[in-house]
Amino acid sequence: MFTSERGVVEEWLSEFKTLPETSLPHYATNLKDKSSLVSSLYKVIQEPQSELLEPVCHQLFEFYRSGEEHLLRFTLQFLPELIWCYLAVSANRNVHSSGCIEALLLGVYNLEIVDKQGHSKVLSFTIPSLSKPSVYHEPSSIGSMALTESALSQHGLSKVVYSGPHPQREMLTAQNRFEVLTFLLLCYNAALTYMPSVSLQSLCQICSRICVCGYPRQHVRKYKGVSSRIPVSSGFMVQMLTGIYFALYNGEWDLAQKALDDITYRAQLELYPEPLLVANAIKASLPHGAMKSNKEGTRCIQVEITPTSSRISRNAVTSMSIRGHRWKRHGGSKGCRQNRFSNDVDTVSCCNFQSRFKYDLNFQKIVFKI
Repeated sequence: MFTSERGVVEEWLSEFKTLPETSLPHYATNLKDKSSLVSSLYKVIQEPQSELLEPVCHQLFEFYRSGEEHLLRFTLQFLPELIWCYLAVSANRNVHSSGCIEALLLGVYNLEIVDKQGHSKVLSFTIPSLSKPSVYHEPSSIGSMALTESALSQHGLSKVVYSGPHPQREMLTAQNRFEVLTFLLLCYNAALTYMPSVSLQSLCQICSRICVCGYPRQHVRKYKGVSSRIPVSSGFMVQMLTGIYFALYNGEWDLAQKALDDITYRAQLELYPEPLLVANAIKASLPHGAMKSNKEGTRCIQVEITPTSSRISRNAVTSMSIRGHRWKRHGGSKGCRQNRFSNDVDTVSCCNFQSRFKYDLNFQKIVFKI
């Protein structure tokens, strides 16, 4: 770490301590524009033995619990890098050097699982129904949906998935580690639209590193530092895929594509069905070419909306068309029956004529013989 970068971090640490409370909103708004400070903080986090790491983690926690939205997002942007540093140190069995990072992660977790009154939060998510339109699809584009009796009985009903309440944690252990880290990634994904490009790049890089360290693909990616395998859970990988999916469409196509391949590779090795399902669904929905970089402006996932029309189609089925179709069918069948009857009559008449002609010839032969 250079002297100039160290000076930037030390100035940032001392500036916040002397800041009056009335100037906090203005300070929080201008903080995101300090790119040199952000890059210097990343270098501090990446050096577990740095003496600045402990005061930096303490100040980031003060930002998070201040209640100021911009300060909270400033801390969240470093969350992927903090998770990677903690997992890397834990894989090397050097837990004592990650004490301040572990305290910061636990502090953010314990703040997020309760509301402002101190009560446990219960997160809920309503699963959308394909029978109702959304920004992602229209029921008319799916095709005909048969209105069976079971479908009618479930019409209007929605399924809600709940998460929580989550217990408070005083320390990270092998049993609760990924429960806490998965919830932290969930909080990070909830604020993805506010994360800068450097944070999305960090997310893609740490996802690749976590998934390939200790496996043959690590030599292909040429990752150095950690050579032992880092255990992951299925839910944690699904949260990683959520962030990667957003990064794909928001200026980080190459890094996100590589991370998606690495997560799929690890999910296949672990035989995890949930991340495999999500990863394959993301791959199936990707366009053939690379997305254009969209690092400025509104961040969103691009979808195509089927145009709607208020006019009735010429081929639309109405009650009058059904009646007309029924009349034509009955009229046609009646005509067919009449044609078949007339043909039968002609056939019978012809047969009768032939038999009568044979009878007359036989009668003449008998008369002549007499």
